[in-house]
Amino acid sequence: MKMVTGVARLLMVSALVFIPPVVHASAQVFAEIEAVEIAVRDNPGLAQTWARYQALREIPSQVGALPDPMVSVNAMNFPVDTFDRGQEAMTQLQIGLSQVFPFPGKLELKEYSAELDAQAAAYSSEEARLQLINNVKRIWWQLYYLDRALETVQINQTLLRQFITVAKTKYETGEGLQQDVLLSQLELSKLLDQEIQLQAIRSNQTIALNILMGRPANGLVLLPDQVSMVMPSLAEESELYQKSESARPRLKQMETQVDAAQSRLDLAKREHYPDFKLGVSYQDRTGDNPMPRGGARSDFVSVMVGVKIPLYAGRKQSKAVAQKNSELQRNRYALLDEKGLVRAAISSAVTDYHRAKQQFLLFGSGIVPQAQQTVQSMLAGYQVSEVDFLNLVRSQMTLFNYQLQYWKALSDARQALAQLQAAVGEESVYE
Repeated sequence: MKMVTGVARLLMVSALVFIPPVVHASAQVFAEIEAVEIAVRDNPGLAQTWARYQALREIPSQVGALPDPMVSVNAMNFPVDTFDRGQEAMTQLQIGLSQVFPFPGKLELKEYSAELDAQAAAYSSEEARLQLINNVKRIWWQLYYLDRALETVQINQTLLRQFITVAKTKYETGEGLQQDVLLSQLELSKLLDQEIQLQAIRSNQTIALNILMGRPANGLVLLPDQVSMVMPSLAEESELYQKSESARPRLKQMETQVDAAQSRLDLAKREHYPDFKLGVSYQDRTGDNPMPRGGARSDFVSVMVGVKIPLYAGRKQSKAVAQKNSELQRNRYALLDEKGLVRAAISSAVTDYHRAKQQFLLFGSGIVPQAQQTVQSMLAGYQVSEVDFLNLVRSQMTLFNYQLQYWKALSDARQALAQLQAAVGEESVYE
């Protein structure tokens, strides 16, 4: 009877509290917000996207500048028999300077396109940051569920060991059956196997979280025991759709890409117009003019104007216009498609959140307390031999499964909330 009373006490304790994990004094406990801050600060993938933006923002001034001028130095019309500068009238040393001037508006369009590319890269970096935060939150809540699941498994292992002791005692005194002992041992073995699986899953999730936070893959990750159980109410889906239109970086990136494609189309059309080249050169001569004019030979100054003629426009410029027009249409359709995907992601996350929220409330206020009462009733009946051992064990395992589902619903709801915030593009998704 003392053994049965001990089991009863343990059952009452397991129904109310979980055994917290052992935390080493030097170990760091990562709250959700701390994990997110570390990941945003140290994740190399996110740093890579920001470095790409920094590189692209240096391009506009480059493509918007005039082509570099050309300086030329020529030695012209030297006689090969003497190489004497004064022998022939046309022998000269020439220095020239030339500059290409694109048709007005081309450089501005090139610079504008590059600016849009840089802006799109900035939105891409912000989108990467958003998805990084989403991934960190999802893995964090998966780890939180696994911690609670392991605690629940450990509590139930202790209970089953107590059950085994009780069953053995009753069997040895002739009041119980050997099958009760075997049954409780089998259930304990199942829990041991489940603990092994949960530990392996937690190790893999720990590795994933460490990588996201820019930490060593085998680093220790501990989470706090207490978290908020509040399940906030969400804004209407139509309102969330509207928020995503202005807040989601991915949509802003694709809108910017549409504008960039339009500017490239305008530039392709302007390529039908010619570029210009202006050059000036100075020719230095030596020697004297022949009589009757006589006197030293004068130097020359030359001016050159060139025009690039789009002679093959049908095969080059016109084809480029068709190409850029198709690229513009592609970007427009991609934007429409992405808007549909964003709305689908919002609706899916809202559905998942409401489902998990309802399950969490149902398990917390109804199913788990009812299962606890059932176990306590079974235990009371077992103490007076009105309930067999098999039903007692089954009722306890049913409570165990409901407790796991309770924590799973909490984790699912928080993960769905993180996915919703990532889909909308901001954290304010509440009423």
